[in-house]
Amino acid sequence: MSYFKYCDKQIYYDETGEGIPLILLHGNTSCGKMFDPIVPALAANYRVIVLDFLGNGRSSRIGKWPSDLWFDWAKQVKALCDHLGLEKVYLIGSSGGALAAINTALEYPELINAVIADSFMGLIADPEITGQIRTGRAQAKQFDGFVNYLKSIHGDDWEDVFDADTDAVLRHADEIGTFIHSPVEELKVRMLLTGSMEDDMFPKGHCMKLFEEICARTDMTEMHVFEHGGHPAMMSNMDEFIEISGQFFCKV
Repeated sequence: MSYFKYCDKQIYYDETGEGIPLILLHGNTSCGKMFDPIVPALAANYRVIVLDFLGNGRSSRIGKWPSDLWFDWAKQVKALCDHLGLEKVYLIGSSGGALAAINTALEYPELINAVIADSFMGLIADPEITGQIRTGRAQAKQFDGFVNYLKSIHGDDWEDVFDADTDAVLRHADEIGTFIHSPVEELKVRMLLTGSMEDDMFPKGHCMKLFEEICARTDMTEMHVFEHGGHPAMMSNMDEFIEISGQFFCKV
């Protein structure tokens, strides 16, 4: 098991395969294990690196999570790259991990070859989606299947992790609102936006509208929206996503 230090805490990461480094960033309430089904296929062509963000999975626990969570996650990606001596990596982030990926690309473009941001809320907290999170998170803890999943990835303290994440998400919406510190127009690396029309985590048509708005603001982005599939799109359309991501990375 491999770890690197960040703010005097231990962050877990795992490596599989050889070639150009490809870092995978998990979403909120999850950990790097969410990528287990897709890692073998990606590792056939890349050096795949998966981490558990601080407080999640096999990484050290912290008390109150930062409100500016996804910007802090970007700093953790930077710390991982520094630890491994990496430059010009490919980066794939899904859901909350996509927000971390966008922040990483904006703040540390010298580290990044290209980015894929999959199935994310937006660049600004949406009151409707925040409301869904507020009610949905409380309800989710009543479902045995979901609770068992959280136990399997976080351990016996799964509820502490889940509640700390929820608290950070809601505080962010109340106190900050914006997910990125730099305007998306300042993006210096190519970025592919992916999502699903059927993603029930967001309002109907959310990803299409969001992606079109972002693409209109910078010519460094392109988009691919899957007709079918749930949240996250990259996992529910795994075979097609692997093909699309490979084509995208080969172009940059």
